[in-house]
This record gives sequence, structure tokens and C-alpha cells, in this order.
Amino acid sequence: MEDRKYAVGLDIGTTKIVAMIGAYNEYNKLEILGVGKTKSQGVKRGVVNNISQTINSIEIAVKEAETHSGLKVEEVTVGIAGKHIRSLQHQDYILRDNPEEVIDQKDIEQLCDKVQSIVLMPGEAIIHVLPQTYKVDGQDDITEPVGMYGGRVDARFIVIVGQLVQIKNIYRCVEAAGLKVRDITLEPIASSEAVLQDEETEAGVALIDIGGGTTDIAIFKDNMIQHSAVLPFGGKIITEDIKEGCSIIEKMAEQLKVKFGSAHPENNSENVVVAIQGMHGRPAKEISTLNLAQIINARMEEILALAYREIDLYLEADQRRKLVSGVVITGGGALLKHLVQVVEYRMRMDTRIGLPNEHLQGDMHEELASPIYSTSVGLVMRALKNQADDEERAREEALISEPIAPTPDPAVISDSLETEPEQPEEPFIPQPTKSKRGIMKYFDQFKRMLDDAE
Repeated sequence: MEDRKYAVGLDIGTTKIVAMIGAYNEYNKLEILGVGKTKSQGVKRGVVNNISQTINSIEIAVKEAETHSGLKVEEVTVGIAGKHIRSLQHQDYILRDNPEEVIDQKDIEQLCDKVQSIVLMPGEAIIHVLPQTYKVDGQDDITEPVGMYGGRVDARFIVIVGQLVQIKNIYRCVEAAGLKVRDITLEPIASSEAVLQDEETEAGVALIDIGGGTTDIAIFKDNMIQHSAVLPFGGKIITEDIKEGCSIIEKMAEQLKVKFGSAHPENNSENVVVAIQGMHGRPAKEISTLNLAQIINARMEEILALAYREIDLYLEADQRRKLVSGVVITGGGALLKHLVQVVEYRMRMDTRIGLPNEHLQGDMHEELASPIYSTSVGLVMRALKNQADDEERAREEALISEPIAPTPDPAVISDSLETEPEQPEEPFIPQPTKSKRGIMKYFDQFKRMLDDAE
């Protein structure tokens, strides 16, 4: 494949597992080189409950992506979700030895490292440490303190944590499938990369990613994530409601939801019915679209009420906060008809469907622009960005490590014509310094923690 760098995102969901291979073209658009998709076996509500089935599903999805692309997949960026995920606010500070020296990246790394020692609930581990704002000697609302002077540096963080055993299960499944985990990323963060605009994240926006087993919520403001939560309900529970309410099998319930389902009962009529073929010679069953919509609406209202509660708690924390951009819905659940109207009515905010098509190459298959693939596209984008950051850091460190020859002094050159030349001084070789912290540093620490937990 030419000289382009490609990356692989692996979305391990409750209903599907997607392996996606992508690379940027010359126009900085994402070209999807291969996609593998299979039914998810062994995952429930975002967590692994059957290791062998999950490994098998991963292998099938990756093999299909390799076949379509002609490329070999060796490492992946994995999305993580599940009801065990939570976010918390944390503040910390460092005191610098010499306030007259400028703050550098080592100071920021020292401050971030202190977060690793915070007290968590038993069995939890840190997934992401996300700096929000900084304060230097009392001056607050600083977004980039590097280069400033100061003796005390404070920072406010969003810390994403999850159950270590659940994270470890995902990690081991991927390894057992013959792959290397390059990075683990919270799925709503990945989805935001694919469907949110810079203007939205700056003005304030709530992303609601309705997946098969969970609904992920992420709130952005000032171009930073401010809050994240995971609800243990998704599209699959709606399918189960239809199955029970209409007394049909799960496969037919899913087909009903996808083809005829609506989140708004008022847009349906009791006189419009759908006939479902009976099993083993039994008579066909007729189901009105109004009854179907009422079942869907009841569960969707419950999910949205919980989502609104998370958003409302964030807004109540500071009355000055406004989500100017409103709400963006993505994930497979966003395909439900009339969902936008229901969300707008419930949350009293402008709402749109989040599609990953803006970042995709223009001639990509229409199916890939579906909200179903928002997380997968975001994982690929994030993996490519991390690759570029790693390469940039490597170049910086290589430049820092190169010997710097002393500049000849013209006066010395002139004197050397009349006097015996002096022995040149040893060239000064600066020691390598740590470059800007990337996500991989945290991931390496996390891997060591997993190994120690064995």
C-alpha cells in the first residue's frame, strides 16, 4: 500500500464487533481500506462475559478487514465502554523548585503523574487522565502553561476510570486473537472525533451515543470533554421490549424495530399493521405500527430521561454553563425514525444526528457514513493521530540527541594564523528531554499495571 500510514480501530460492542482499517489520502480525508463486521458473541452491555466467544468474533472481524484491504493487521486501537465506566473531577498541584525557570513539559508530566496516586474504589483503574485547565500562581483559566513562569502549578482533570477486571478481559481477548493493543480509548471520545465539529465542542454540546448495550454520554465545552457517563441501556433492550410486548422471537423483533420502528407514536396510525409470518405453520401475526411505536417510545423516554439527568447535573454545577450547540445523537440507535423530535421535546435543545461522513473520502460506500460506524471511524482517526504524534516526538528527540558542534569564533580564527592552534573543546551534547506526554505513556503504565495484577 504505497507509503501511507494506516491504522486499525476495533469496536467491541454488544451487538457487533467492527474492525476498520483506514488511512488519510492526499486531501486529508479518511479512506477506509477495509472493514470487517460480525455479530458480537460474548459481550453484554459493553462488558465481556464469554472470553472464547469474544476472541472468535474479533478474529472473524479482523480477518474480513484484512481480506478486503489486502493488509495485515498487527495492532489495534480498541474502544471501551460499559456500565463500569465512570468519570470524576480531580484537582492537584505541584510546587516548583525554581519559579524563575519557565514551566516545561516535565512539570506538566509530573503534575499528571500525581493523578495516578488518587484513591479509587476497590478494583478500579484509570483509563484516561484528561487535563482541563491550569492555574499558575493564582492566575486561573490557563489552557497551556508551558513557557510561563511560576512556583505553583494547579490543574483540573477529568479522570475516566473503570473496573480493572473488565478492562483486563478486553485486553486479553485482543491479545488472544493475535493482536497487539496500541491504545484503549473511551468510545464516546472516539465517536466525538468522528461526528462533532470544533465549533460545537467550543460552544458546548452533549453527545449521546446509543449503542446496542449501552448509551454513552459525553459533554464538551471549550474544546474539552467536561463530563462522561455510561447508561446500561441501549438498542438491544428496546428489541427485547418488542419481543415481549408483541410475543415474537428476537430476530423478528429486531427486524420490526429497524424497518418499521418509530420513536414517536403520534406519527403512526393504529390502522397501519405489519404482518409477521407465523412459525411452523402457525397463522401470521398482525402488529400495528402505533403499538410498535408506543413500545419503543416508552423505553426511549426512559433512556433519554437518564441521559437528561446526567446533562442537567452538569449544567446545575455552574449556572453559567450553556450547551449552545445542543445535542448530537449517534450510534445505531440514532437510526430510529422521529428520534430527533423526541429528543428535542424531552431536552428542549436543538438536536441533530451525528454522521461520520464529513471526514470520509467522498466516494466511500454510503453504508460507512452511517452513525453505526461513528465509533469505528473515530477510533481509526484517533489511532492515526497518535501515530503522527509519536513520529513527531521521535523526530524531536532525535534532534535533541544530535551533537551540536561549537560555532567558530572569527577572532579565534584570525589569531590562529599567528599562534599555535588550540585543541578544540569537546562538543556539548545536551541530554534528551521528555517530549509532550502522549496517550501511549499512560497506556504503557496501564499495561504494566495489568501485568502486575496477574
